[in-house]
Amino acid sequence: MKTLKLLAVLLSYPSAELVAALPEIARRLGAETGLRQATQDALAGLLAELKREDLLDLQERYVAQFDAGRSTSLHLFEHVHGDSRDRGQAMVDLNALYRKSGFVLAVNELPDYLPAVLEYLAARPAAEVHELLEDCAHILRAVGERLIACGSPYAAVIAAVLDLHGAAPLAAAKSAARTQAAPSLDEEWDEAPVEFGPPSGLNAAAAHGVQQSRPQFIRFTPKR
Repeated sequence: MKTLKLLAVLLSYPSAELVAALPEIARRLGAETGLRQATQDALAGLLAELKREDLLDLQERYVAQFDAGRSTSLHLFEHVHGDSRDRGQAMVDLNALYRKSGFVLAVNELPDYLPAVLEYLAARPAAEVHELLEDCAHILRAVGERLIACGSPYAAVIAAVLDLHGAAPLAAAKSAARTQAAPSLDEEWDEAPVEFGPPSGLNAAAAHGVQQSRPQFIRFTPKR
């Protein structure tokens, strides 16, 4: 599901490469039929902000949003294990799964970082994508609704992942439409397509390798 890679790019730390790729991201997302119209509108708002704002400001807001506290952290195991020892073992297990599938994380990147998880899934079979997203959907929903509550445009990316999974929309998506309509994804994106690389440093060279089924120890819910 290649759209998951686009969402991984959008949810990564803002960079000049990301800004340069925005026209192509907008074009591809605009052609994605698995997204609700409300999600498309919200994504258009995020893309417009990424295009409009100064890069340093975007980076500062990203850090403040995702690194300042646990409630909207993009590290999935933090929502399950906190700082317990179980989190370390879960990290080891997830990283082992990546390596078996031919993916290598960038230096200093943790395997439960959501953009890394999404990029990994972008190259996996549909059944594996569904299984893992089903496992962590409750975390994505909680983070997405917290992002909506604090007015973050990044909630659109979480909403898009849930749309592609076939899950119910985020709670706030049922509220009244905004007074100012968001631009369509194709608006103001007339530049030539820009190719962009993986956001997380994962090596996708082995994406066509052996299809490894997901071991049962990769869990995004606490043990009972």
